[in-house]
Amino acid sequence: MYLESMAGVLGLSVPVMRFLLCFVATIPVSWGWRLIPGTTGRHLYSAFTGALLSYLSFGLSSNLHFMVPLTLGYSSMLLCRSHCGRITFVSAFAYLIGCHVYYMSGDAWKEGGIDGTGALMVLTLKVISCAVNYQDGLSKGEDDGISKENRKNRLLKRPSVVEYLGYCLCCGTHLAGPVYEMKDYLDWTENKGLWSQQNERSLPSPYGGMLRALAQASLCMGVYLYLTQHFPLSRFSEPLYVQEWGFWKRLGYQYMTGFTARWKYYFIWSISEASVIVSGLGFSGWSDTKPKWDRAKNVDILGVEFAKSAAELPLVWNIQVSTWLRHYVYERLIQKGKKPGLAQLLATQIVSAIWHGLYAGYIFFFVHSALFIAGSKVIYRWQRALPENALLGRRVLTLINIIYTAMVLNYACIGFLLLSLHETLASYGSVHYVGTLVPIALILLGSVLKPNSRPKKIQ
Repeated sequence: MYLESMAGVLGLSVPVMRFLLCFVATIPVSWGWRLIPGTTGRHLYSAFTGALLSYLSFGLSSNLHFMVPLTLGYSSMLLCRSHCGRITFVSAFAYLIGCHVYYMSGDAWKEGGIDGTGALMVLTLKVISCAVNYQDGLSKGEDDGISKENRKNRLLKRPSVVEYLGYCLCCGTHLAGPVYEMKDYLDWTENKGLWSQQNERSLPSPYGGMLRALAQASLCMGVYLYLTQHFPLSRFSEPLYVQEWGFWKRLGYQYMTGFTARWKYYFIWSISEASVIVSGLGFSGWSDTKPKWDRAKNVDILGVEFAKSAAELPLVWNIQVSTWLRHYVYERLIQKGKKPGLAQLLATQIVSAIWHGLYAGYIFFFVHSALFIAGSKVIYRWQRALPENALLGRRVLTLINIIYTAMVLNYACIGFLLLSLHETLASYGSVHYVGTLVPIALILLGSVLKPNSRPKKIQ
């Protein structure tokens, strides 16, 4: 009854309220990891608390679902190391797609419900990266097509079952991310690498970073609760939007709807950031005298809202998943001796769309993201081709790229929010598909108006 009354006050469903309580509980539970002695004890604590919180959030069925990709990943490493990365990638994604189809979680999320599919999405990325890195551990030459960054994450030895479960279910990241590497998890748990007690600098206190993340989370939730009252998704099907508003007002409403929805994600990722920081896992080194917590960071709010180019967005939005996609999809599609192009970008974004769920809105959003990133790169190339003393022209193109990025991002993300094919096409059509046609036009123009690779220098 108490849970129902709390949910009623906040305007949430009981399942979402239960999830939020468990999600916030990851902060003290992650702090408790610091008190656990011994490496094995820490692995067991990570696995047990993650499984417990997911059980309290979603029920027993969620943990049973989690066992499937966990088993697939570890079995492939045990039985077929030379192909375990590929086997796990295909099988874990196939199971995730099956769960997406069965539960159709997007509809539940739109209606205020929730299930364990989101946690399963995070787990899928973890088991794949672990298996791929174990397969990469067989590589011994420099000429094997593995990037320098991926080479750092190779696993020469198969993790034990306890290590594997601790990594995959670690409570601070299990429910909503961020994703991280097995090698970093092992170093953190065993007090090695950045976390070694023998380093010149002692480990920083996590409490300042945690409090900053919590303050950010509070701000984000307040902004979201305020804005969502004024810019509801339901308005896209109302006569006011469909029949009465003109082009510019519709486009403005799309912008504000996308802007409003992002604050919900900012809140979730800020809570995750606080949890990972307080555990110590988020520590990523020093910047002069200040500690960095980049491993915990999943979003740069100002970087998203004031992006100078659409190409910057993967670096500031859902940062750890974008990094995962770059390391395990994008870079591995590049043929040796060739530069990456639109094909690799488009394939990567389609993988991201499928990972999110089999809704038309997701597919449209991520295909558009490949297009508007490519279009933004065209504007940037034109800007770079201007002479160094053409300051006005450079500034104008910079401003155009900023406006273009904001417009196409918020246009495309309506599909991510509405999900259904009919509603997505109707929202895009209401503004004459401007966010589709402009990127395509830029890409075509860029193939015709190719600037010089180097700007002219001032004589």
